[in-house]
Amino acid sequence: MNLEQLYLENKENSIAGRYLTLENIEPLLHRLNVDNALSIIGKSVQDRDIYKYQIGTGKTRIFLWSQMHGNESTTTKALFDFLNLLKSGTDLAQKLLSNFTFYTIPILNPDGAKLYTRVNANEIDLNRDSQDLTQPESRVLRAAFESFRPDYCFNLHDQRTIFGVNDTGKVATVSFLAPSYNEEREINPSRLKAIELIAGINKVLQDFIPGQVGRFDDSFNINCIGDTFQYLGVPTLLFEAGHFPDDYEREETRKYIFMALLSSFTILSENDIVINGINNYLNIPQNKAVFYDFIYKNVKINYDGIEKITNFASQYKEELIDNKIQFNAYIVEIGDLEGYYGHFEYDAEGAVYKDDLEQFPKLGQKSNFYLENGVEFVNGLIKK
Repeated sequence: MNLEQLYLENKENSIAGRYLTLENIEPLLHRLNVDNALSIIGKSVQDRDIYKYQIGTGKTRIFLWSQMHGNESTTTKALFDFLNLLKSGTDLAQKLLSNFTFYTIPILNPDGAKLYTRVNANEIDLNRDSQDLTQPESRVLRAAFESFRPDYCFNLHDQRTIFGVNDTGKVATVSFLAPSYNEEREINPSRLKAIELIAGINKVLQDFIPGQVGRFDDSFNINCIGDTFQYLGVPTLLFEAGHFPDDYEREETRKYIFMALLSSFTILSENDIVINGINNYLNIPQNKAVFYDFIYKNVKINYDGIEKITNFASQYKEELIDNKIQFNAYIVEIGDLEGYYGHFEYDAEGAVYKDDLEQFPKLGQKSNFYLENGVEFVNGLIKK
């Protein structure tokens, strides 16, 4: 199976970038709707529709939801790429549809998607509301889970650019977790199914992004939806779409999420379970917060008449301005930065720092500055 070619053939080109709202996907859902596959299953705090799209007649029931956090849209894009494949009429599509029934919620948090926030309109993190169920979106998800009675759950998220694969210096482009079902982090038959499936997905992805797959921390928190569903006895997989070099729009990462989804169901349909899956899963290096978007090294600053050499880091803040996401870089750390990496790194080799106000960087200021060597930085990058 040529995963690259399948992705290109099924990519939904009408959606791209980081800002993805209900208005963007409703036309796609209606286009895909045949035989009443599409229905509204609830409303958000601000009365936006929450859709489900269900397709397939197979015995194994797969429950997938995306954009529980409104500003995490990469998996939603990949989900539509996968739905296009299911509607393609190919032999592969027919095989998947005969083996599985897919219940998808493309955007669980449409208010957060519109506002480009992690939380919902009541400023509640839905992924900490799985027990109290205080929010309408949380109740919709739980009701869907209970009515559908899935055999597997896929909890689809994005992760920040700060995460790398342990201390390897490689970015965590995709990360996974088989959530714990108890405080002791024990492995029961249900969790083992998720572990073995992730081990199989990782084996596939290593051919495409070697060393760029991470494993999320499995500390137990019953308030998280993945932990709750695992606790309730349903194998649950957390997908985290992360950074790929120079891919802040997450169009490259989107491809690997598509590959991971398709690989999941190929493995399940062919019962191609990885031998020694637990060890293979545990050998996936853990995520670690070791990256900044920008690191500037060996910069000379003048602070109260004292010259010293230092390093500092900047990080993009994703800001919604005029219905577009602007990546604005701000200085977030000053110091030796030992053990950290930058997606962009610059060695000033002792050149003196200046900006329009000071002769030293300050936390929280925009990353616009000059060096005495004639190099100017605007929004973190070298001005061309």
